This record gives sequence, structure tokens and C-alpha cells, in this order.
Amino acid sequence: MSIVVIGLNHHTGPLSLLERVAIAPDDVPKAIAGLVCRPSIREAAILSTCNRTEVYAVAERFHGAYGDIRDFFCELGDLDAAELQPHLYSQHDQAAVAHLFEVAAGLDSALIGESEILGQVRTAWEVAQREGGSGATLNLLFRHAVQTGKRARTETTIGRGTASVSHAAVEMAAERLGSLDGKRVMVIGAGEMGAGIAKALTSAGNCMVTVTSRTTERADTLAKRVGGRTVPFDALAGELATADVLLTCTGSPAPLVDRALLETSRPAGGPLLVVDIAVPRDVDAAVAELADVTVLNLDDLREWAAKAVQMRAAVAHEVHAIVADEVDRFEFESTARQAAPLVAKLRDRADGVRRGELDRFASRLRDLTPEQADTVDALTKAIVSKLLHQASVRLKHDAGSPKGERNAAAVRDLFDLG
Repeated sequence: MSIVVIGLNHHTGPLSLLERVAIAPDDVPKAIAGLVCRPSIREAAILSTCNRTEVYAVAERFHGAYGDIRDFFCELGDLDAAELQPHLYSQHDQAAVAHLFEVAAGLDSALIGESEILGQVRTAWEVAQREGGSGATLNLLFRHAVQTGKRARTETTIGRGTASVSHAAVEMAAERLGSLDGKRVMVIGAGEMGAGIAKALTSAGNCMVTVTSRTTERADTLAKRVGGRTVPFDALAGELATADVLLTCTGSPAPLVDRALLETSRPAGGPLLVVDIAVPRDVDAAVAELADVTVLNLDDLREWAAKAVQMRAAVAHEVHAIVADEVDRFEFESTARQAAPLVAKLRDRADGVRRGELDRFASRLRDLTPEQADTVDALTKAIVSKLLHQASVRLKHDAGSPKGERNAAAVRDLFDLG
């Protein structure tokens, strides 16, 4: 049985390809159900963010799982294998474990140390559990991944500074314009990313913020947070007429802003900075052809964020050490669990002998009071437990090593455990 991860991310594929394999939150449960029905996959979880779509699986055979998951991506993005293959990465066992831990710690993000990814890893795990995709192995894996992410942020300074993609989007806009003071800022989207944008705008200068979303209640909450106002989603065109900055971050499967909309809403033109951090993109590519409009997307944000990578190199080294420690801890607990069935069999066999002996001496013990009988039962249980304690600890500690295999084989033979 192997743990595998197969996917695409901002390192291996262009934004145009990541858009095609992005999975909306509402579609993840169905995708998990489809994966665990495939012949080589026992457990499955999906991590789909603006920077990656990855499948974590427990597989009977690596090559069989690779084929199943590759086909899943091909169907998802309407891609043929030759088109997908150059951008697909795969890792298994310890390398797959280390990869997830690095993701959770923020080491594999476009914005090193960004905070949103840890919550996304936790959500991916929760959904997989709810949908029956995460069993004993993935539960252990994701529990350690979340722990790794927490340690990275509490024991190092990797999370300081720009904390999220949405925060970076606002910083990038401010840097491009010199300042957001006095600017009219339009925000489309009131989900998690929109909330991050709103938080960043509160310290980005004295700007005038307008929020719109298909969910009016969320938009109202977000607007109040930044002292802005809300407009109905169908009033978007009118608001774009006077906007200086457009920040967009919805989960829409198709563009919400196209060239025709901007040409209609802004007939006189005028400078407009668009920062689109949605995947798939909210703004059609043709908008960038308009003379007065500058469009920045996740590719631009990644280039902008890359400037900080060298500055955080020393901190990243500390986080890699945490990841290595957590990988070791995971391997130890995982192999200890492999010994657990044998330890349980050994203890069951010993307890069977104990109960058999109590039954054999039942006639001699029949005059005991109930309290005395309970004392004898507790005493014999304690003796058995103490006798087996050291053997149980050793079997778990040495599991997965040649010595552990020899010890396990000897215990099976000596106690006829099969």
C-alpha cells in the first residue's frame, strides 16, 4: 500500500492549464466519490486552490493509481494525456508525505509562507472525511500535515509580512499605482479571498471601496468591514464606469468581466487597474487589449512575490527542518500502526490464557465475595499487561525495520499467531 500525490501546480503548469483542472468546492465531493471507485485507489483527498490541484491517494499499486488519477485529470480538463503529461508531477510514500507537509507549511506556495494554504489543507481533509475518501492512512497523514503547518508558523517567522494571496493582490495594486489613497476600488467576490482582500484594504490607504457579489449578505458584511458600500451584482456595469481599481476573486466557472462590458460601461475610457486572482479567471483575456486597462493575474502576482523568496531563504531552511522532523514522526507512527494488529493478537492470546486459567480454578474461587473476585480479575489483568508491555513497545518501536520484522516473525511463531 502506497501514499501517492499526483497533480499540477504553479511550478509545473501555466495559469491557462490550471484553470482547466480547477475544481469548485461544490464539485469536490463528487470528484472524491469518483476517485475511490477506481480500481487502484483505496482512499482519496483533493486539494484544489488557485495555485494547484492535487490528488492524494492510498493506492494498491502506484502505477495503477497513476493511470487512474491521470485519466481523472484528463476527463476533468478535457485534455489528452500527451497534453497533460509534461505538466503532471507525481510522488509516492515518503516523498509524497514530505510534499504535503511542505505545502501545509507554506514552502510550496507562490507567496512563501502565505497563511491561506493551511486552512485549505484542513478543509480538503474535512471534505475527504465527510465523503468517505479519507480513512486511517490519510487521516494520519493530514493530521500530521496540519500539525506541520502550525509548527512552521509558530516556531519560525515564515508567516510574517504578506500573509496571503489576497493580501498580496492589494499590495501589488498599491505598488503599481504608488498608493491606493483616494482611489475608487471595486471588489467582486465576498468569499474567503474577498474577505482577505477586505482585511488588506483596511490598511492600504484611504480608498473608497465598493463590494458586489451574487451573495448580497456576504457583500454587505465585507463592505461594512472596510467602511465601504455594497451594490447589487446586476449593477456591476454602472460601478465599473468610475472605478480606478478592480479586484476580483470569485469562484465563477466563466469570466464575469469581458471587453464588451468595459467598453459599454467606460465609453470615455480612463485608466483602470484590474487584479484578477480567481481560478478560473473572472476577467476575459481580451480585456487586456483595451488601451487604458492594465490586467494583472496570478502569473503577475507570482513574479511579484518571487522577489521575497531570497529574503526568506534562512527562514525556509528552518521550516524544512520542521518538515523533516514531522516526516520522521509520521513514519514512526505509521510503522507503529502496522505493528498494532500483531500486538492486539498477542494481547488477545494472553488474555484468553488468563481467562481460561480463571475458569479452570473457578471451583476454588467460588467462595470469594464479588469484591474479592473483582480484585483477582484486576490483578491477573495487570500481571498480563505488565508482562507484555515491553514486548509491545519494542514491536511498535522497531516496526518497519529488519530487526522489527525478525521480532514480529518470532512472536508469531512463539505464540502461534499466524
